[in-house]
Amino acid sequence: MPPARKRTRTYDPAKIRVAVLAQFGNVRRGVHTLTEEQLARPARLGDWSVRELAAHLTMAVETVSRNLDRPEPGAKELTLLEWPFATAARAVDIADGTRELARDNPDLDALYARVEQRITERLATAPDDRLLAARTGAMTLADYLVTRTVELVVHTDDLNRAAGTDIPLDRQALAACTRLLADALAVKAPGASTEVRIPPYAVVQCVEGPRHTRGTPPNVVETDPLTWIRLATGRTEWKTALDEAKVSASGERADLGGLLPLMG
Repeated sequence: MPPARKRTRTYDPAKIRVAVLAQFGNVRRGVHTLTEEQLARPARLGDWSVRELAAHLTMAVETVSRNLDRPEPGAKELTLLEWPFATAARAVDIADGTRELARDNPDLDALYARVEQRITERLATAPDDRLLAARTGAMTLADYLVTRTVELVVHTDDLNRAAGTDIPLDRQALAACTRLLADALAVKAPGASTEVRIPPYAVVQCVEGPRHTRGTPPNVVETDPLTWIRLATGRTEWKTALDEAKVSASGERADLGGLLPLMG
């Protein structure tokens, strides 16, 4: 008898909307406190400065407003679980656009205020099933907003580490980000021989091999949400996380090093 197909995870659109706005608000308040010395620091993301990283964070939600202003595409082209693997092709365009945005908007407070007002106004009336002509491929608004939690959480963490800030992560945004990247691993390495645990938000089974059915799985990986997000996005290497005891891995199929990162 073939194994049962795994159900695709669903997200509460109302909670995701609140999470996106909440996390952007957290970032806006944190960026407001940055000094010129902090803004000039390297962001450790290519040659970006913290100022450029702070400007880039506004793009995570401004793309929602901009796409809602555009004509609706005729058909959906990208599912939520395909999105993590479709982002790398846009890396050069994103880098160029970020530098231009930072250069044209020296007043970050004004930039954040404008972006926050636009996204709040547009989400007030846009339906969840509205298609957006995203550069990675046409997606529903509901799905695209889940991807925004990834962008916001990942880059908030980047900002905290580069500028020495402590901008909080909205719990719902962190949960959605963690779950989407965990599910992306299961897509990249389908199977049920290894269980990846990221408490308190996600548990997924992946990697081909003997299927686990009862008791403790023979191959188990466990880590915390931020370490998982850093691994999945290439901020931390697998071996480094193991050496620093940020990850526990047991079993012959528990080495995820060859599968990571999921996003560049």
